[in-house]
Amino acid sequence: MSAPLQLTLGIIKPSVTAHQPHVQDIMRTIKQSGLEIVRTKRIFWKEKDAEQFYGEHKGRFYYPRLVQHASSGPFVALALCGPDAIKRWRTLIGPTKVFQGQWEQPESLRARYGLSDTRNGFHGSDSSESAAKELGQVFEGWDVEWFLDQRRKEQSQ
Repeated sequence: MSAPLQLTLGIIKPSVTAHQPHVQDIMRTIKQSGLEIVRTKRIFWKEKDAEQFYGEHKGRFYYPRLVQHASSGPFVALALCGPDAIKRWRTLIGPTKVFQGQWEQPESLRARYGLSDTRNGFHGSDSSESAAKELGQVFEGWDVEWFLDQRRKEQSQ
């Protein structure tokens, strides 16, 4: 049985998008991985937007740095589609902790482009529920289930 078709949110954070050749390399890596980029958007969040997106981390010691970095410049949001897309994207970006990734998964995107644990360069949804919520936030009310249903119908024909 094949892995379920999924959508996930991928974010290339401001510390990485500041250098366009890195973004081009990353987009090439994503395409080579077999994930399909079905939507893309360049965004510059205000502080309140970042606070809303990262609300589940409020109260943690790193929250202010996370919000500050997310609102420090433009970033690229990607809707990625494919079988088991959530796990595949998270594997591609690697561990949250950049230095751990450089040691354990030096080929991962965070190991290659991340600067620190807070400025690790990327975000990836951690579940189907998070992906639907986050994609709806970033792509203003996009109906993820409808999109997936349409894709499944196309594939079954």
